[in-house]
Amino acid sequence: MRLRAAVLLVCVLLPSLVVTTIQAGQSPDGAAGPPPGGLVVVIPSPLQEDHASVLRAFNNPSISGVALQIRWRDLEPSAGKPDWSTLDQLFAAAQSAGKWVQLLIFPGFFSPPWALAGVETGRFPIQYGPGKGTVESLPMPWDKVYLTRWFAFLKLLSDRYGKSPAFRVIAADGPTSVSAESTLPGSAEDVRTWLRLSYTPQRYIAAWREVFQTVAASFPQQYVSLSLGFGLNINDRGKLDATERSRTRQAIIDQGMALVGRRFAVQDSNLDGNRGPDRGTDFVIGYNGRIITGFQLRTSCVRDSGNMGAPGNPPLALRRALDKGLKPNNAGRRVNYLEVYDPDVLAEQMQTSLRYGASLFKK
Repeated sequence: MRLRAAVLLVCVLLPSLVVTTIQAGQSPDGAAGPPPGGLVVVIPSPLQEDHASVLRAFNNPSISGVALQIRWRDLEPSAGKPDWSTLDQLFAAAQSAGKWVQLLIFPGFFSPPWALAGVETGRFPIQYGPGKGTVESLPMPWDKVYLTRWFAFLKLLSDRYGKSPAFRVIAADGPTSVSAESTLPGSAEDVRTWLRLSYTPQRYIAAWREVFQTVAASFPQQYVSLSLGFGLNINDRGKLDATERSRTRQAIIDQGMALVGRRFAVQDSNLDGNRGPDRGTDFVIGYNGRIITGFQLRTSCVRDSGNMGAPGNPPLALRRALDKGLKPNNAGRRVNYLEVYDPDVLAEQMQTSLRYGASLFKK
């Protein structure tokens, strides 16, 4: 036991010792297929009523994979009685189209009410996305009852889809809030609430360790993605500390690399086409070739070309985002995959930019 603990400690402190270069098309030990790669279409749940549009996005020749965003409460409205209809539809369509699947299932704010019974929660406003500003109950990331119920759902998910040849990536979450991103409400008022709730980086990081261990064991044939966020500016003494955000993020990444190994993927879900320095983008690109890496666009270029880098010109906004996200690092390596929202995949005006992006993965 002492030897095993010592090895794990070395892996956590020196993750580079256990990480090898990932080549395109190379399958790490324990994974069912090659690493996730290429352009990916992001489909929000529920799937569009116009099923023909969904299939058209899946069948786009520039697209290699499909990422579904869905809330836990929509999949398991009653404890132990999941509704698999949406995922059955997704996997059938993806398999028919020859695309791989990533599941982005949101617990946190979007946990089913039954899963919060007897769970310590705090009241926070939703930070972004649908319902932004609405005050909801958020389970504490480290609450054992909450995590146990989440892990039980993941076991049901694995039992049903774990052996699907289309199922390539599962997002690691649980100690999250509004999405699969490892973020928590962090305004000045939110921080005061977290202090009252006895948040510490140590508790938060320990919750992520449990998640990585559970997800890696429950989904042995899938890659495990972490969508980057930050901790809070609170240190383990309960004091405000501006250095804690980045330190906590790095500690979580190091744990993922050590516990999941070569099946671990890091992605940033805030890619845009704006000019100038972008620490989040550069941070992920720095890992290219060492682990699986990816990006997700901040939003749809068709719906918000201004925030995406080219006001009034969605194709240019997408092109700029692709150039930014698919820039090789100093070792000449690009990210493995890049996720684009479905309006950008469906719009005719975006097809040239999509073909351009798909071509970069072949170089």
